Amino acid sequence: MSNFELTKTRFREGIWEGLLTTQVKDAGAPDISVTLRDQSLHGVTVTEAGETSWVVEIPVPLEALGDGVQTFLITDANTEVLLDSFTLIAGEVMGDDIRAEVELLRAELDMLKRAFRRHCLETT
Repeated sequence: MSNFELTKTRFREGIWEGLLTTQVKDAGAPDISVTLRDQSLHGVTVTEAGETSWVVEIPVPLEALGDGVQTFLITDANTEVLLDSFTLIAGEVMGDDIRAEVELLRAELDMLKRAFRRHCLETT
């Protein structure tokens, strides 16, 4: 079991950010490991934000961008306990995703609203 808890704060401009906290005083700087397809990622930074908290920044590598589902695992390297994970979905896989279907329905609804408004203007 890890003494750390990781909470996502944002994901912007290709960098996943989270706040790592612990209840243990003087726990020391955490050793974080991030893997994608069983390969370790480089460029992960852990910056102290307080006595018992750190900001974790994980840059998403260009190799991870493409068709399919990419899952990043964030672990405590000392205990090998999973702290958090995040997933990127892109390309053809999105066609089967419910979010893509909702987006398509929204676009079709907007199209119907425009056509209905145009019809109402033309018939008055």
